[in-house]
Amino acid sequence: MFNARDKCAIAGVGFTDYSRDSGRPVRSLASEACLKAIQDAGLSVEDVDGFVSYNFNDSVPAIAVATELGVPAAGFAVDFLAGGNAANLIVLNAIAAIEAGLAKTVVCYRAMNGRSGFRLGGGREMAAHGITQFTAPFGWITYPQAMAMWCRRHMIEYGTSAEQLGGIAVTLRENAVLNERAMQRAPLTLDDYMNSRMIVDPFRLLDICLESDGACAVVVTSAERARDMKQKPVYVSGGAYGGGPQQGEDLFDAIRWPDHAHNYSKYIAADLWASAGIGPEDVDIAQIYDCFTYSIVMQLEGFGFCKEGEGGAFTEGRRIARDGALPVNTHGGLLSEAYIHGFNHVIEAVEQLRGQSGPRQVEGAEVALTTAGAMTCGSAMVLHN
Repeated sequence: MFNARDKCAIAGVGFTDYSRDSGRPVRSLASEACLKAIQDAGLSVEDVDGFVSYNFNDSVPAIAVATELGVPAAGFAVDFLAGGNAANLIVLNAIAAIEAGLAKTVVCYRAMNGRSGFRLGGGREMAAHGITQFTAPFGWITYPQAMAMWCRRHMIEYGTSAEQLGGIAVTLRENAVLNERAMQRAPLTLDDYMNSRMIVDPFRLLDICLESDGACAVVVTSAERARDMKQKPVYVSGGAYGGGPQQGEDLFDAIRWPDHAHNYSKYIAADLWASAGIGPEDVDIAQIYDCFTYSIVMQLEGFGFCKEGEGGAFTEGRRIARDGALPVNTHGGLLSEAYIHGFNHVIEAVEQLRGQSGPRQVEGAEVALTTAGAMTCGSAMVLHN
């Protein structure tokens, strides 16, 4: 279990514009976001000695970014071959490196041309090997197709409705309207949602996250160092990564999963809250991985904000709105801000805890949850100011 409570902090954040066509190489996006994060912390590249990132063969190596930025001695450079489940894991990895003495100041980033370049929403290789040989014959080829099955299972088990999913999309768009960097800012109604075209039953167009070009980055260092830097530190008080005992061969493999009405979150929640020394009732804002609307429902249940089967009902009555009991995805989320593979959730959490979120700021926000993952494995952090 994570045992470095409040020993490290996020001291800087940086991001590029989010778009459908950046017109730039991924390395350029990565370098821009990392340099902005370094500058946001009041540091120079000479102060950085570590880089961590994750990708699906669609980005650039950590050491390449360190080289382009002119970092003189990057003694710690790690690349995870991972999906959105790693968005918090890379920060936890940076903390582990700092605690082990392998680095002092680490930049974590995700960069991708997720719309104009390699598209995660595209089909998988159809060669008959690995898990694909068992899923492709049934049309289980893309992520929307796979995750639609999880959503349908939850609907069958608990009566979760399209209207509840639509309410999530509408609420997050309401937040994005106030977010200048969001890709989708046009107001959205439940009628708009219900009238959007069906992509793969039960997912409509507005259940599915955006495909985006862009990058974002954070600077992680010891709490002691962070207190002397430019910005108000945001401390990492807890974290967890993993899933159940049947995670499969890869992120697309859910055949072995015992119950598709529940995802990774129920398996890591106990470690997360124990590591932070708090519970879900202490969270002021939650940036919950929303590659699809259903993933918010399952994680609300898995992390203990409500009982199993009550996630859909929990989202009703503006409970997850900015002025609700648990503001969720205050930037608009992956559904309306951008899909930078979940790492933009960390940026939003930090800005909210600094009090720098402008018109979408949640007053008095002191504790934030960030999550990443939708199927068999994922990660989460608890942050505070």
